[in-house]
Amino acid sequence: MNILILGSGGRECAFAWKISQSKQVNQLYIAPGNAGTGAYGKNISIQVNDFEGIASFALENSINIIVVGPEEPLVNGIHDYFLNRPDLKEISIVGPQRAGAQLEGSKDFSKKFMNKYGIPTASSMTFTKDTLEEGLVYLDTHKLPVVLKADGLAAGKGVLICQSREEAKAELKAMLLNAKFGGAGDVVVIEEFLSGIELSVFVLTDGISYKVLPSAKDYKRIGEADQGLNTGGMGSISPVPFASDEFLKKVEDRIIVPTIEGLKSEQIPYKGFIFLGLMKVGEDPYLIEYNVRMGDPETESVLPRIESDIVDLLVGVANQDLKEKTLILSDKTAATVVLVSGGYPEKYENGKVITGLENVKESILFHAGTKLTNGEILTNGGRVLAVTALKDSLFEALQQATADSGRIFYNGRYFRTDIGFDLMEYIND
Repeated sequence: MNILILGSGGRECAFAWKISQSKQVNQLYIAPGNAGTGAYGKNISIQVNDFEGIASFALENSINIIVVGPEEPLVNGIHDYFLNRPDLKEISIVGPQRAGAQLEGSKDFSKKFMNKYGIPTASSMTFTKDTLEEGLVYLDTHKLPVVLKADGLAAGKGVLICQSREEAKAELKAMLLNAKFGGAGDVVVIEEFLSGIELSVFVLTDGISYKVLPSAKDYKRIGEADQGLNTGGMGSISPVPFASDEFLKKVEDRIIVPTIEGLKSEQIPYKGFIFLGLMKVGEDPYLIEYNVRMGDPETESVLPRIESDIVDLLVGVANQDLKEKTLILSDKTAATVVLVSGGYPEKYENGKVITGLENVKESILFHAGTKLTNGEILTNGGRVLAVTALKDSLFEALQQATADSGRIFYNGRYFRTDIGFDLMEYIND
């Protein structure tokens, strides 16, 4: 069969790497892809929101399945676009329709969904420009710290944790009156701050049944010891050593099952991945947020641990017989270290020559912000490369990924050397 992956980051490179291993694949395309994805398939110069261009390419190249990497085309309705055109509706899209994509596209929608179906989450209230004064009064009584979330997509920057009421009020005004996050902040969710440790659990569903994929933990802060500005993710670990089988059973019973059943009850068809952003509070899971696709860089740690044919699972989603498919997971640990451009997550320069990639022999290299120009691989984004090691122990994986990251060079290269080492305390001797 012929498969098209939409996206250009490390997540899409990991999908290309994994999908290319399947004997079921005839042709694999990535649009637009990067300097690394070309090793697994053919890069196509089409942007992820160019629905007409994607449709034309899919028809011309007899595409059977489209795997949508990023959230934006899903929220914008690419799945609906294909279903609404008679010549396209036989092409399977892995990713929800617009109605299901609201789980990520609207924080207000997702909170109401969680509350309606009894899914444990932080208490919250929603406010708009018209109810700003009520929001300010609400903040007067709210315990600190308090979380403010832009309702819509804000490129991962729409969540603020405020330590004082003065700060919270100023930020609420900036979001609702001054469009701090553009239209994404026209509606703001004020949420209780939960104290615990974060992790993610990933689910693949055909809308009827589901498979629980490996858990992962990512590291958002730019600096060592989780200091500094938030980023798109500086590294990830899978599995999560503090997530016991008992805890993960709670996640399934209290969050996954009510989510799948809730979607059915709302008559929202859902074929694709569900990312559960969780907080472990004591021994109990709370859902912080939904994403309607795989995470990045968590995908780079999760996919290497899937030993079964991922295309078989994707076909199961398309045909709604996922229940009959087999998911085999490795007992090994995957550790991913992300290399970024100097200055990221603020101002940075592109076009730096990358060398030393051939020195990495024990880890898997996933390209993110890279491009191929005149035979040279250049930096082309804030997050440049993800280096993943799959080893028998957490320590071995961390050691290998960190060492291999140091074997790659470009002007301004930076990576954290402490990714995952905080989790060693959870490992039984």
